[in-house]
Amino acid sequence: MTATGNGETPEEFLTVGEGAQARPIAMRLTPPAAGNALAHFVWLGGYRSDMTGTKAAELAALAARLGTGCVRFDYSGHGASGGAFSDGTISRWLEEALAVIEHARAAIGTRRMVLVGSSMGGWIALRAVRALAKRGDAAVTGLLLIAPAPDFTSELIEPNLTEAERAALAEHGFFEEPTPYGPDPNVYTLKLIEDGRQNRVLDGVIETGCPVHILQGMADPDVPHAHAVRLMEHLSGDDVVLTMIRDGDHRLSRPQDIARMLEAAETLARGEGVA
Repeated sequence: MTATGNGETPEEFLTVGEGAQARPIAMRLTPPAAGNALAHFVWLGGYRSDMTGTKAAELAALAARLGTGCVRFDYSGHGASGGAFSDGTISRWLEEALAVIEHARAAIGTRRMVLVGSSMGGWIALRAVRALAKRGDAAVTGLLLIAPAPDFTSELIEPNLTEAERAALAEHGFFEEPTPYGPDPNVYTLKLIEDGRQNRVLDGVIETGCPVHILQGMADPDVPHAHAVRLMEHLSGDDVVLTMIRDGDHRLSRPQDIARMLEAAETLARGEGVA
């Protein structure tokens, strides 16, 4: 596997699921340089984001500079992947994340890895660590969570539903909400919300078995910074650092935010804990 002319690794696809549930998942896998022993990065994007976004691309560029591996992919219904967005749930997207990780083991030799989860991707990262641990797999050596939104369906959406939104869920199985991040509204389905209740992580102690670094903007309009503090309290058994960025928004994509992300990612990849 080699890089393309613009430095990008080629896009490839992995089929996840069987029969009517099969969907092609788009991936970009950056192999490590020969002899490089650093942990690989696995990018887990947010709701309606894709692997070509600023943070994902900057993480891949960091991996190239360090000579380590990097795994990026689009959830079904996102970016270049197939499948309907309306079919998406945390369980479904988690299944895809685990399938891509397993594929990367054979494709580029991924074993030790740092999961980098943005917004909803932070929730997927926490669920993935738990799922891998149940398999006896301790390959995750670090977590970098950027404006993490674990349990956002039950903690941030459900309590704030309007009567009109509740009626839309009951009658149509979804509701729409305007977003400042693009012309199309966010769509939240009843299926997503019901599945979210089955994937809660803020209901007890979260044991990741690895260092965790959280980056959170205090001017985040989507995920209150108190949510990150609550997450940290549930990570009571781990080596955790929470960096609050006073003027940071939800995207945390400004140059200074990217610099913080890359510094934290490199520290975790080198196995130096959190700083």
